[in-house]
Amino acid sequence: MTISAAQVRELRERTGAGMMDCKKALEAAAGDIQLAAEELRKSGRVKADKKAGRVAAEGVIIVRAADSGQQAIMLEINSETDFVARDQNFLAFADAVAKTALKASVTDVNALSALPLADNQSITVEEARQTLVAKVGENISVRRLAMVNPSAKGIGTYIHGHRIGVLVELDSDAKELARDIAMHIAASKPLVISPDEVSQELVEKEKEIYSAQAASSGKPQDIIDKMVNGRVKKYLDEVSLLGQPFVKDPNIQISALLSKNRAKVLSFTRFEVGEGIEKISEDFVEAVMSQVQNG
Repeated sequence: MTISAAQVRELRERTGAGMMDCKKALEAAAGDIQLAAEELRKSGRVKADKKAGRVAAEGVIIVRAADSGQQAIMLEINSETDFVARDQNFLAFADAVAKTALKASVTDVNALSALPLADNQSITVEEARQTLVAKVGENISVRRLAMVNPSAKGIGTYIHGHRIGVLVELDSDAKELARDIAMHIAASKPLVISPDEVSQELVEKEKEIYSAQAASSGKPQDIIDKMVNGRVKKYLDEVSLLGQPFVKDPNIQISALLSKNRAKVLSFTRFEVGEGIEKISEDFVEAVMSQVQNG
């Protein structure tokens, strides 16, 4: 049977699949658009499953805030290469997923995957991901999600080139301060808000390192203890938001900046693309020579 351009266009709009894939699916389904759409999704799922084990350490960070200013979400969505991370299909998918998460106030990636996509209610986020995998030829992963509570008084967001994102929650509605704090966190990478939140395990590990370094100084033990305690205190300030010098004015600490504005940081989340993912680097020339020699 003859498949019309209108049928192909409708199927393409519904599934996001390529034009030739839509035409072939419609021909196989004898023009039945619903059946063709189901077959395309099955095909996408097979391709997605085959690529699921491949490392996806590139991608984007997406930050979205509600119009009310009382809620914000942040997502990391990964691809295998930076090339795909800049592809318009990938960016459109990321934006649609972010809209879906914000609208549903969802905090769990698995729950998000099962929701209807904001820009296309006929498919879920997971089905859209599978379709995108089939289209771009790379593994795509909705890796993690963070949300600031809808009841938050003050929310600060900051995004740096789609690769670093920050959400901050303050106990006051100081929008400019909240954004400044978010920008500072993006640049300075604190681990916690205050020094007393650093895990004891991490503190003991640092003490062990500093003690080993000071032991070779030949100084008396009481002096060594003071040296170690001083270094630990410096370390705690370096990794704690409140102890860090403000990036826009290093002469003032974040704790003093907040005190001046009668504000308190209740929580923060910082995402950076690919952090914690072990990337596989391969020497291209060596790989080609290996294939030649083995061939």
